[in-house]
Amino acid sequence: MVFEVPIPAAQQRFRPGAALLRVGRNIATNLADLIIPPVCLACHEPLSQHDTVCATCWTEISFIRQPLCDRLGLPLPFDTGPGSISAAAVANPPIYDHARAVAHYSGVMREMILAFKYGDTHNARKLFGRWLTSAGQELIDECDVIAPVPMHPRRLLTRRFNQAAILARELSRTTNLRYQPQLIKRTRQTTAQVGLSSAQRRRNLAGAFTVSSGQRRYVEGRNILLVDDVITTGTTLNACARALRRAGAARVDAIALAIVTNDSTVTL
Repeated sequence: MVFEVPIPAAQQRFRPGAALLRVGRNIATNLADLIIPPVCLACHEPLSQHDTVCATCWTEISFIRQPLCDRLGLPLPFDTGPGSISAAAVANPPIYDHARAVAHYSGVMREMILAFKYGDTHNARKLFGRWLTSAGQELIDECDVIAPVPMHPRRLLTRRFNQAAILARELSRTTNLRYQPQLIKRTRQTTAQVGLSSAQRRRNLAGAFTVSSGQRRYVEGRNILLVDDVITTGTTLNACARALRRAGAARVDAIALAIVTNDSTVTL
């Protein structure tokens, strides 16, 4: 083992370039704060730093913590040890291997997602990226490729952005993992899933996703991490996972900002 002896401050070499760079960064930060003052990303109250939420809004986010179902990522009432599985996962096992979510789809988290998805407000993406990294760390550690749940091209033209792609790109930035935005292709435009039963959702998405031959080299034998904004019933993730399995994926996991539970209000 090699031990490094710290150099006394008086003997350290002074680097004027580095000092000027630090001064320049501090000036730029102060100017940016004057032009766009930091505010809470949820309620817009003034804060001392950017890309976060205030203490009040933080307490109103129902973050998902252990214990939780190892397969679905749903919170469990008590801890039965590592790898615990919920009754829902036993009754209807997902095609994907594991799912994780940052919080319940309710309260402040729901409001932030709706603003992100429909309000064309993406200033929370850095915070979302940090939250996704924290919530999905165990999946990220096993991941080879990050990919968003795709949007049909016609839908993308009207929406102008895919919120799942923004989240996946931010997660890739914070983890340095490969980001493949075109890994999965949506082959046909489907009707909205809201209000459909589980069976109707499955029929609606049957055959809606595929992996093109040009993308198979990123899938075969790899662990894929799917990214979406909200997990409702898991039907969309299952459809994507089925396409990835057919293309040779070794493992398919999923992560989202929120998950719909029994006490969640569904408005997507």
